[in-house]
Amino acid sequence: MIDNDVNLNMKKFVKGFQYAFNGVRAMLRERNFLVELGILILTILLGIHFQIDRQDWINILSVSGLVLGLEAINTSIERLCNLHSMEENTQIKTIKDITAGAVLIASIFAAIIGILIFLPYLLRQ
Repeated sequence: MIDNDVNLNMKKFVKGFQYAFNGVRAMLRERNFLVELGILILTILLGIHFQIDRQDWINILSVSGLVLGLEAINTSIERLCNLHSMEENTQIKTIKDITAGAVLIASIFAAIIGILIFLPYLLRQ
């Protein structure tokens, strides 16, 4: 009986990853996500070029994960709102604006962190 429970739980666990990867694949069709992913790739290439230290990598990856994660949440909330109504609705507009604002705030702070990390390297050249 316990083996069946473990197998069932493991199947649910694996299935959860499949759903998550499906979500990532869906996000790879979203323009804003692709732009943000492109910026991350450029940032990674700059980090490799300048051989930034471990703490800088941690900072860059942390804020990048935050921006990409918030973009996914923003997209899902927008789609959920669109399911509710495609008509003009001030409350839905406010909800969409707030979630877009969350991505913007995280992106601004990510850019500031990127500047603080890379500016000294750029000035040395």
